[in-house]
Amino acid sequence: MKMSKDQALGGLILVMCAVIGLFFAVTLFYPQWLSTLGAASEIQFWIIAIPVFLVFIVILAIGGWIGWTMATTPPPKPIEEFTAEKESTETKAP
Repeated sequence: MKMSKDQALGGLILVMCAVIGLFFAVTLFYPQWLSTLGAASEIQFWIIAIPVFLVFIVILAIGGWIGWTMATTPPPKPIEEFTAEKESTETKAP
């Protein structure tokens, strides 16, 4: 059975998420295996701090994007204009 490009990409994303999740869990609960890089408590701090920081930045970026969209979108027409346009088109119709 041949996989489409989307299915292959989905499989790759699934495998990468599983590997990163396993790395995260093992490093969080058994930081000794990375003891050559530094103190275990320091590794445990960074394994939590980096994802929290990234999530925080993403949330701020989404909030900024929403604010930008709201600030640059023109206000809608008042409802009176819509009803006046509708009435004028109905009276012009044969």
